[in-house]
Amino acid sequence: MDNKMTKKDYSSYVEGKTKKSRMGINILKAFIIGGFVCILGQFIHDVAVHFGASKELAGSIVAMSLITIAAVLTGLNVFDHIGRFAGAGTAVPITGFANAIVSPAIEFKSEGLILGVGAKMFLVAGPVLVYGVASSIVYGVIYYILR
Repeated sequence: MDNKMTKKDYSSYVEGKTKKSRMGINILKAFIIGGFVCILGQFIHDVAVHFGASKELAGSIVAMSLITIAAVLTGLNVFDHIGRFAGAGTAVPITGFANAIVSPAIEFKSEGLILGVGAKMFLVAGPVLVYGVASSIVYGVIYYILR
């Protein structure tokens, strides 16, 4: 008796076991939530400018506000639920980065402030920080030389 599957049998088997793609609805969810984060940032910016902040200061207020909101939602375990629903929509750089810093800090809190939170807080975001700082230094040196 020959137990070998034909390509057609294997394709049928894999198709039966594979979950159907929900790419369309996932893209829509990511677009809506990501757009909402951007609208929230624009709203905060407009309110800050309305109350007399310069555009530069308003940009800083937006960054600080979105980071704080994302960090608090991560701490309250709400950001994970939003992330499961929205997928890539929560990866708007500033909110995703705040989540990447706070999540490991919360996860390793039980190991103490130094060896837990302090050592593990930048587990996910650490390489981004290191390469971001290093590349900005290289860029600055090149800019200085060519200027």
